[in-house]
Amino acid sequence: MKPVRFVLICVSLLSCLLLLSPASLLAQTRRNKPIDSKATKETAALYHNLRKLSRKHILFGHQHATEYGHGWSGDSNRSDVKSVSGSHPAVIGVDFSGLSGRPTEAVEKAKESLRKQIVDTYDRGGVTTVAWHFSNPASKGGFYWVDSLSAPAVALLVPGGSHHEQYKQILRTIGELAHSVKGNDGKLAPMIFRPYHELDGGWFWWGKPHCKKEDFVSLWRFTVSYLRDSLQVHNFLYAFSPDCLYKTEADYLDRYPGDEWVDMVGVDNYADFGRNGRYNVNAGIQKLKIVSDYARKAGKLAAFTETGLESIPDTTWWTNTLLKALKAEKMRLAYVLVWRNDVRSPTHYYAPYPGQASVPDFLRFYQDPYTWFETDLPNMYRRKWLFF
Repeated sequence: MKPVRFVLICVSLLSCLLLLSPASLLAQTRRNKPIDSKATKETAALYHNLRKLSRKHILFGHQHATEYGHGWSGDSNRSDVKSVSGSHPAVIGVDFSGLSGRPTEAVEKAKESLRKQIVDTYDRGGVTTVAWHFSNPASKGGFYWVDSLSAPAVALLVPGGSHHEQYKQILRTIGELAHSVKGNDGKLAPMIFRPYHELDGGWFWWGKPHCKKEDFVSLWRFTVSYLRDSLQVHNFLYAFSPDCLYKTEADYLDRYPGDEWVDMVGVDNYADFGRNGRYNVNAGIQKLKIVSDYARKAGKLAAFTETGLESIPDTTWWTNTLLKALKAEKMRLAYVLVWRNDVRSPTHYYAPYPGQASVPDFLRFYQDPYTWFETDLPNMYRRKWLFF
């Protein structure tokens, strides 16, 4: 290359870098890496392996799968999915809902239960994802928005807000748990932490109608910064997952806190996949594609963070609806997670149990080479896979 041309290229590149903000520069340096530069080796390996795996496969997940199921609770090494297929789901969903808004003894009991679930999943080689149905710390009403009861708490939790110190204490409780989940190998179990999900809807107190965009973004950034930088939690990957109310990338990113604050982008979508008998699968596919495309462009992981068909009345839903959607458009999605199976309700379940009508089709879904369950997994917490 001629010297003059080389100098001009260097000057051009330098000019482009100078136009980027420090935050943008940081985001660029963390492409295809966790946003936490001090992430544990196991957490960084999980990120790397999920990214590589999503080129050819998708992990199947189920919320609360090993805690309880259809008609049972607390049994050791049990899940409805395992009872049907012989394997636990590859991804197990837990919830931090019990870590605040309760008496101290109840919080400690919740921590112990979570610790066991997270460590057991890690020791088996599975992956943990964490939802947070966070009870409103500023009012009654729980995690839902309840007219006349719920306070618009997001603005109260950010720095300078009236409940900011209380929020920091709640995050310290989460941090204590994160520092305690050591597996049999003595290492901390990584988790995919998914706070403030379905933020574009109005059913939760952190939803779009109940807070300003800048307050939501501030709350997200503070949450990540306080856990990662102040509390030194380095075994979290952070997932951003709106509901399915968007149609364009711009809509999807409306309250996105920025690439330097997110490891995984996802979507919760029940509405397009059969809820209340209504199917709009093509729309669901396009929404997943927006998520997958953005992840590839921004150097992030992508996932179908929640879906499912309650009671699974469509006996071929697994292969004719879900699997076809997942395979469409050559998307790269790390996992798909269906919601929980309630202990007592005869109708509130999202994965099959022995004898449920969709079992034969679920087994076809399980046997498809594209879907991976726990027994299919290599070591997700080591960086090198021999077959990649």
